[in-house]
Amino acid sequence: MCIGVIKKPLKKEIQDDGRIRYWGFVSELNKIIRVVVLEDDQTIHNAFMDRNFKQ
Repeated sequence: MCIGVIKKPLKKEIQDDGRIRYWGFVSELNKIIRVVVLEDDQTIHNAFMDRNFKQ
C-alpha cells in the first residue's frame, strides 16, 4: 500500500527537515493515507490514515 502511494501520490510535499510526505488513496481501506519517507526518498519512516487530508 505504501509503495503504491509513493508511486502515484495525490499530493507530495517536502518537509523542512528533508523528509518527504506522500498522500494517496488506498482502495482496500477506502481511506487516504500519508506516507513519510526519509531524505533518500526510499526509506519509509511512517505511514498512517490521514483524516484531515485536504487537496
